Amino acid sequence: MEGLMMQYPLTLTMILEHGYRIHPTKQIVSILPDKRRHQYTFADLYKRSKRLAHALRHQLGLGKGDMVGTYAWNHHQHLEMYFGIPASGAICHTINIRLSATQTEFIVNHAEDKYIFIDATLVPQFEKIRSALTTVRGFIVLNAPEDFTTTLHNWQHYEELLSRASEDADWSLIEEDDPCAMCYTSGTTGQPKGVLYSHRSTVLHAMSVCMPNHANVSFHDTMLIIVPQFHVMAWGFPFAGIMAGARIVFPSMHMQPESLIRIILAENVNKAAAVPTIWLGVYAALKSGGIKSIPLKELIVGGAAVPPNLIENFQQEFNITVVHSWGMTETSPVVTMGRLQPEHASLSDEQKITLRARQGQPLFGTEIRIMKEDHTPAPWDGITPGEVQVRGAWVIESYYQVKSRDNFTEDGWFRTGDVATMDPQGYMQITDRTKDLIKSGGEWISSVALELSIMTHPKVREASVIAIPDDKWLERPLACVVLKDPEEIISHQELTEFLTPHFAKFQIPDQLRILLEIPKTSVGKFDKKEMRRLYAEGKL
Repeated sequence: MEGLMMQYPLTLTMILEHGYRIHPTKQIVSILPDKRRHQYTFADLYKRSKRLAHALRHQLGLGKGDMVGTYAWNHHQHLEMYFGIPASGAICHTINIRLSATQTEFIVNHAEDKYIFIDATLVPQFEKIRSALTTVRGFIVLNAPEDFTTTLHNWQHYEELLSRASEDADWSLIEEDDPCAMCYTSGTTGQPKGVLYSHRSTVLHAMSVCMPNHANVSFHDTMLIIVPQFHVMAWGFPFAGIMAGARIVFPSMHMQPESLIRIILAENVNKAAAVPTIWLGVYAALKSGGIKSIPLKELIVGGAAVPPNLIENFQQEFNITVVHSWGMTETSPVVTMGRLQPEHASLSDEQKITLRARQGQPLFGTEIRIMKEDHTPAPWDGITPGEVQVRGAWVIESYYQVKSRDNFTEDGWFRTGDVATMDPQGYMQITDRTKDLIKSGGEWISSVALELSIMTHPKVREASVIAIPDDKWLERPLACVVLKDPEEIISHQELTEFLTPHFAKFQIPDQLRILLEIPKTSVGKFDKKEMRRLYAEGKL
């Protein structure tokens, strides 16, 4: 119709062009696998991304819609692939480096990857499965020494590939509804499933994440992107950072708490994003190292519930605000973020911590409903639980090459499998996964609520609760804990007395296991499927 706005395509190249034109001198810092510090600008990223797009088309012969795998750490080259691969018309398929060889083989073959970009330190993992890969034509190796050798077929150095390419790549043929990236679920409940993102969905996600009520990303920030780039595109923060003109820092493989603290101090990082297990380790390292202050001002945390005492400790001891978030691979991933509003200023410190411990409010561009077991919407009363169902501009419509619609409602909402309540202000609180809820004698017990409470015990570093079979009650909770000091001990009676003021008698775990380490998934969450398996085999 005449008189309407221009058709201006929302593509990743638009983000890259904006960063180049408006913030060309902004820095991108990488601490590479060999610990060298690499620094360059948004302008350098732009030029090298164009070279990569040109190389993919004209040297590797890739066409629109071809799948290109990345198997790499967090660094500037991986960021170049975030832009250069989609800019060529191909699809950037980030492969989780922590999956098993069997799962990796399945993912690569299912996606039909044509080439794999791989860090030299990770090559041995692919050498084990190279003969089983049916579609991979060759490998491009990153950060390899000159004398590097491998049994991978048809491989070449990344920098050599770029050196032969032109900066004149034409990316005008890219459309906003074209696929730009693909991530697979972590496969904790079966084979991993592919989730295909479009240029449009990724741009809209980045725009919403940048908003002040959400992650509040701006050109004032120096962001440390700890979330793996192979995990849901690092929660979209690389795109948000370039869009907003933030200074970006990547730690590559140096994810140990002491290494992260050194990077935060050296690079004057004020904002960072990672799962709770990372921040539990960072807090412990800050305390043991006697560090009293740190430039970090805000932690974006997701992937699992954050213990309220960790939120409180960071706030009171280091003046660091923890911003809780929630999402999934299927939701690009961020759907909620939890910031306090002006009317919350009068709340007590305890009330503020309680509110911050919730997963937060839906981002603009998404909708959430809580559905009860009778398939009717639960009221937003902060009490009534139900399954979290979502829809929005960056929420999955179907899995890649999967016909089943089991995860979708008849009216088109995505069924997350999470159980939550929603309060009158729209703050969501995850109470469990549907598969992790414990039903004991007909009554539901939240494993998440128990875990968060147990982790407030002064002796406990980590805690996970699973259901175990029971002849009388069908299921009972089993608590597994990792202690801060391995030389200490905590008895079942001590734990019971600690939990009694907060839980009904039937909710308190019947048994306690003290572990050196709790099994975790490839993205750092407690692996309850593995814990249940170990218990069944008598190995927990």
